[in-house]
Amino acid sequence: MAPTLVFLLLLGLCWNTVSEGPPSSTRGSDVPEFELPTMNYDTKDSYKPGSIGVLFQIVHTFLHVVQPNAFPEDILRKIIQKKFDLSTDYEKPENVVLTLKIIHYEIGIIICAVLGLLFVILMPLVGFCFGLCRCCNKCGGEMHQRQKKNGTFLRKCFAVSLLVICIFISIGIICGFVANHHLRTQVEKTRTLADSNFRDLRTLLNETPSQISYVLDQYTLIKEKAFSDLDNIKSLLGGGIHEQLRPKVIPVLVDIKTMAEAIKETKEALLNVNNTLEELKKSTAQLNSSLSDIKTNLEQSLNDPQCSVPSMTATCNDIRKTLDHLDDNTSVDQLPSLHMQLDNVNDVLRTDLSSLVQKGNKSFNDIPEMVQNQTTDMVSDIKSTLNSIGSDIKNINEQISIQDNLSIFMDPINSVETYIHQKLPTLEEYDSYRWLASLVVCCLLSLIVIFYYLGLLCGVFGYDRHATPTRRGCVSNTGGIFLMAGVGVSFLFCWILMTIVVLTFVVGGNVEKLVCEPYQNKKLFQILDTPYLLNENWKYYLSGMVFNKPDINLTFEQVYSDCKENKGIYATLKLENHYNFSEHLNILEHTGNINSSFENMNVRIDNIVLLDAAGRKNLLDFSSSGVDQIDYEAYLAEIAKPPTKVNLLSFADELERKASQLPPGSLKQSLTSNAQTIRTLYHDQVMPLRQLMGSLYRRIQSLQHKSTGLGEKVANIITSLDSAQDFITNRISSVIVQESKKYGNMILGYFERYLQWVKISITEQIAACKPVATALDSAVDVFLCSYIIEPMNLFWFGIGKATIFLLPAIIFAVKLAKYYRRMDSEDVYDDMQKGHIGFHRHQTTQAL
Repeated sequence: MAPTLVFLLLLGLCWNTVSEGPPSSTRGSDVPEFELPTMNYDTKDSYKPGSIGVLFQIVHTFLHVVQPNAFPEDILRKIIQKKFDLSTDYEKPENVVLTLKIIHYEIGIIICAVLGLLFVILMPLVGFCFGLCRCCNKCGGEMHQRQKKNGTFLRKCFAVSLLVICIFISIGIICGFVANHHLRTQVEKTRTLADSNFRDLRTLLNETPSQISYVLDQYTLIKEKAFSDLDNIKSLLGGGIHEQLRPKVIPVLVDIKTMAEAIKETKEALLNVNNTLEELKKSTAQLNSSLSDIKTNLEQSLNDPQCSVPSMTATCNDIRKTLDHLDDNTSVDQLPSLHMQLDNVNDVLRTDLSSLVQKGNKSFNDIPEMVQNQTTDMVSDIKSTLNSIGSDIKNINEQISIQDNLSIFMDPINSVETYIHQKLPTLEEYDSYRWLASLVVCCLLSLIVIFYYLGLLCGVFGYDRHATPTRRGCVSNTGGIFLMAGVGVSFLFCWILMTIVVLTFVVGGNVEKLVCEPYQNKKLFQILDTPYLLNENWKYYLSGMVFNKPDINLTFEQVYSDCKENKGIYATLKLENHYNFSEHLNILEHTGNINSSFENMNVRIDNIVLLDAAGRKNLLDFSSSGVDQIDYEAYLAEIAKPPTKVNLLSFADELERKASQLPPGSLKQSLTSNAQTIRTLYHDQVMPLRQLMGSLYRRIQSLQHKSTGLGEKVANIITSLDSAQDFITNRISSVIVQESKKYGNMILGYFERYLQWVKISITEQIAACKPVATALDSAVDVFLCSYIIEPMNLFWFGIGKATIFLLPAIIFAVKLAKYYRRMDSEDVYDDMQKGHIGFHRHQTTQAL
């Protein structure tokens, strides 16, 4: 039933999936992430028996000892080739050899079965003979016990041995009870297991069409992303070209703009220096005039008659000698004016270099707009191609009619489910009979072992070692009777128990070794995959059955393993040999059209002038304006000099000191007045002049710094400008090709990524056939092996062990009963002649 269902599902899903979408690969950038909706199944992947698994493992070990031979692959192949019919021509040598091989493989089970049958045959005979023998007062039937010296030791040994044997029997009985209950419990779970598997199979059939539709519908997201990028071709392609040119162009434009600012700053600096220089010349001339007036006044004062007095002559002469120091120390009036350089710079500034730079920058920044304007038709064509691909995908989904194809397999599933539900009550009814029979078997064994336990209990606790055999107590006698009752029940039923054990052992052991184990290690599939075994004309039976192409390497083991790993039906059944997604969708043709559109894209970017001839002339005029030719060192050296030859304050102090040496009079008063005038001159003219000279010094330094290397700077800018302009003019086409290819690859990458995801989804995720493998596992590994065979094997193992131990239990119980039962006669001791001790039988009457 279950294998048939699995086969139908595999064939059905194969035929459906034969109509599914395309393959292929790769990635785009910034593509939406796709995730196929997962299917949730109810049936668990594996079955765990729980704590009872330890007992199952013990039974497996026992079976391995009894049947250590490897799985008979060759024997099974030959049996299958003979179509399981060994009766015809059985005398042929090959059939004889095959039979001998089967016997050799089954030798362990055969020996155990033969021993069991001997047990079944001999135990009733032995019991019958034993009963007759005891009726004849033989075989321990005579109610007389001879006194022995080691009687106490033997009684204890027999009791301990019987107790140990009873414990072993009890363990076997417990195993039987546990196995019987476990089997009943698992059979009750069969309905849940079947319903779970059918739900999973329906989920697989119902969700597969929606999964395929979901995969095909995701093309819309890809198309929308591509449309978005095509609409943004200005920033993506044009911006890419712009960014490639940027490192060449922007630094040049920045340098030119900086030079335009430098021209303005140079003009301001020149103007400030020239104005300050003119002001300095005026201040210096005024200072010279003031110093000349003071010098004239001092000379007139020194012509005073008082200087003729001998005591004053030396002082007047000293003052007269210092008058030459009252003079200007600089030659500022000799420094040339900067009017010529200032006029040249003003001429340069008549051309607005900044606006020319801005114009060149604007033409460079217009590249993305130019790209967008020139690619309008190409974008429209690509959008039409993408829409046609979407229409083809939509048509494929409609042409396939996946739901219709899959729906035809609902009827077989429903039929099988109905059949199982109809038969499950019968199975449960039969299982109740089996459970009751097994319970009776376990109770029989329990009754026997209870007799033995009661016999031991009464015998041990009721035994009086001082009592003679004919005077034993009632409790002890009852113990002996319980032991003999156990022996009697054992002889009556042990052969029936062994018959059940042999039958279940032969069936359960062979199913475990020939079905369950090879199914778990997949050797059973390897047998089915043997070339030309199931059909002498087909090398691979499954591919011949599915595709009618028996040369395709499609095996049961590979299909089962792939389904176990939850792979898709397409890859599992190698449906690429029957259906090719790429040819059906014709995606490569469409993507080829898109690719050719990008390759044939003609974008021309010309008429980009970074700086026109007027701007170049402006730069060259500035470099030849003479600003860098000014003798800045001469200016700085002259301005760095102090304004006067002598420190006027020191001169005034010295003049006043010498005047103080003169006697009061007009001379002294005149000299003192001139000293005060010199101080006033210093504060009013020299100090401002020094500040003006310091300011001019700093401005000349700044102008010198701005003009240093002016010609070289302009030459470098012109060189960089020529290089950038040449790159834009002659090499921009290679940049356009490179960026166009990158842009095209980005658009195509979306579809390659989508196709790769489609391929992975179709081959590994869509119609993942794990429910099929799970259904097969549920039928064979779970239901047959775990639910039925393992508990059944544990049952015969426990009951068989208990039954076998009944044999020594009978022996020890019979021996031990002699020590517990009340005897009819006993041995008594007499004193004999010659000092020897003897005994003779003493008869007594007992009423039981």
